[in-house]
Amino acid sequence: MTAEPHWSELRAQFDLDPAYVHLGLSVLAPHPRPVREAIERHRRGLDSNPALYFHHRDELQRQVLEKAGRYLGAEPDTIALTESTTMGLAIVITGMTLRPGDEILSTEHEHYAACELLRFKAESSGASHRIIELYEDPRTATEDEIVAAVARGIGDRTRLLALTWVHSGTGVKLPLARIAEVVAAVNAGRPPGTEVLTCVDGVHGMGVEDFEVTALGCDFFATGCHKWLFGPRGTGLVWGSERGWAAVRPIITSFDVEVFWPWYLGSVPDGKAPAARFCTPGGFPAYEHRWALAEAFDFQQDLGKPRVAARIHDLNAHCRRALADVTGVRVRTPDVAELTSGMVCFDVPGIDPATVVDLLHGEGIVAGQTPYRSSAVRFAPGVLNDFDDIDRGTEALAKIIENHA
Repeated sequence: MTAEPHWSELRAQFDLDPAYVHLGLSVLAPHPRPVREAIERHRRGLDSNPALYFHHRDELQRQVLEKAGRYLGAEPDTIALTESTTMGLAIVITGMTLRPGDEILSTEHEHYAACELLRFKAESSGASHRIIELYEDPRTATEDEIVAAVARGIGDRTRLLALTWVHSGTGVKLPLARIAEVVAAVNAGRPPGTEVLTCVDGVHGMGVEDFEVTALGCDFFATGCHKWLFGPRGTGLVWGSERGWAAVRPIITSFDVEVFWPWYLGSVPDGKAPAARFCTPGGFPAYEHRWALAEAFDFQQDLGKPRVAARIHDLNAHCRRALADVTGVRVRTPDVAELTSGMVCFDVPGIDPATVVDLLHGEGIVAGQTPYRSSAVRFAPGVLNDFDDIDRGTEALAKIIENHA
């Protein structure tokens, strides 16, 4: 286990209710003090003089893009700002050029948001949609099994491959770099414009893993920033490769100055701004939240991406093993570091997951329930937790199971 030089002090940056052990923060995270203060600063500016403060919108957005790019290891103008993972996926999937005869390939492990977006796209484009299984049993899943399933699944007509980096129903983390090698080999034999494009829902890796987005080998990476990253609620982004953005058309008018200004001067702005600027939806988002995203990236960089990743992986390894030792618990998440991230999913055979979560709440433990037909209980230990939190959670679970027997 890694040392804890400052983790115990980190909680002071948050307003979490101390009466509970918070093992369910992977859905919607609290704001740390710097983010709260930034939101309040922007709110005061907008409330006191909206028109004057709004003049700063372009420079404030540029700050967010630059800090997002630094965190991701990407150029700022390859990033479109959104309000959620779902919005980012919609920008890519809805805007992608697909035709009858093309195929969308996805997996049985996708979230409802992606499943429906892909269904909508297949209906509107005439493309077919095929769904494959990447592993039979998540607990015993292997990298080779997952990569082989993708390789078998890609066909001659496959144009879009939709994946989720960390499966929120099982806790399995996909070996994206190895999958990218398979896709690259397929694309090597295809003419430009017909390659397989890989779109990744990356929300449960963002703020957990130590990575650079360009090294993942995907064409799109969509994520919310209000989960593990501790960003303002209602913020997100989508990164795209040059090849990826070239295959997408905007679906909502952009208000970004790089797009608006050519139009204002009387020309059609196509080709006069980066594609990600075209694909950033216009309108009026909650600006105080969007602009405060800059502080969230600063907060994470100050913690240190490698240290955050090491800490979360240490906590989750402890959690997997502690849960496996509880009689009456069946852990879904594999106990393999390379295939796991920041969440552990498990079943208590004989007790409905919703009941387990409610009973844990009564013991002062906040857990999650996975939003899938085959639902599970979920612990998601993060940097606001310690090993004692996990032990308290598993002890409460053991008590519940014993009382239910």
